[in-house]
Amino acid sequence: MRLEIRPVLGIGDVTEGDDLAALIATAAPWLRDGDVLVVTSKIVSKAEGRLVDVPADGPERLVARDEVLAAETARVVATRGATRIVQTYHGFVLASAGIDASNVDKTRLVLLPKDPDASARALRAALRERHDLDVAVIVSDTMGRPWRNGLTDVALGVAGMPAIRDHRGEVDPYGNELQLTQMAVVDELAGAGELVKGKCDQVPVAVVRGYLTAAGPEDGHGAAVLVRDAELDLFSLGTAEARAAGLAAGAVLPDGPGDAPADPAAVRRAIAAVADVIAPGTVLTHVTDDEVRAALVVTVPGWPERATGLILGEPAAPVDPADLVRLGADLQRLRTALAAEGVPSALLPPPAGSTASACLAI
Repeated sequence: MRLEIRPVLGIGDVTEGDDLAALIATAAPWLRDGDVLVVTSKIVSKAEGRLVDVPADGPERLVARDEVLAAETARVVATRGATRIVQTYHGFVLASAGIDASNVDKTRLVLLPKDPDASARALRAALRERHDLDVAVIVSDTMGRPWRNGLTDVALGVAGMPAIRDHRGEVDPYGNELQLTQMAVVDELAGAGELVKGKCDQVPVAVVRGYLTAAGPEDGHGAAVLVRDAELDLFSLGTAEARAAGLAAGAVLPDGPGDAPADPAAVRRAIAAVADVIAPGTVLTHVTDDEVRAALVVTVPGWPERATGLILGEPAAPVDPADLVRLGADLQRLRTALAAEGVPSALLPPPAGSTASACLAI
């Protein structure tokens, strides 16, 4: 494969209502079928009228910008000082909901396109129907990446090609079957286009030639397939936000064991999760189902009938009142860790004759 990346020069400033297909086709008469057109989302937003008026400066501008940000935010992910990482209604997680104040009049802000996939499909259709060009279209924007310095362009919308190249089921040269590899090729092409567009050169469109031999016959599923499902997102909150959410959840923990027996592996993970933060010398012992039957020979006051397990908490010896207070805090930490594993619990007095000072029923 040989790739060629070319800037589209001469498009000029884009305003609301402009015909992007005509502007691009006029500026790039050399376009041909199978090219991948990488279009900066800002000119798409401008053409679609996705702009808001704000004061040029002063505290009023900051207030107005915060109001716009709130309107574009579906969920706050992390906040550090003036920086807001949020999830937009599209599902994208990025700084300030993608709101941009560059390359636009000082009294205006540019929002992301309302539906970037629809914008890509419309531009592709216009180029095909009015200019006899069958190309793929990527609507791109600049984003940061967790744990990586620097910015790169990624795809917000795409039409005419798959967003992901799925290698699962293929066999590598060493005979290993690929199990997880799915390449976000449209993000890679968006980043390639940025190499010739730049931020200050007023080149909002690039063409990648050679990746496709022909655009797809259908528009495809778009870039929406790149948005990770919430239940699969292991890093859905910033550190401080996750801690706050955990404390809030800890304040309303379920007060009772679950209807099904607790998974011993989940209980072990919960105990391990708090091992480094509990008071020195505190011992937490998980009593298994068979042992519970023997322990329940001695009646535990308030024992929930459906409980199938115990976790006994024993502070360091000798015991003083401060140790008991710390043990109570440790058990609350453990209850939070158990809840995170899907194991509800209840705090009860220990069985009679036990050396433990408190116990959890699970």
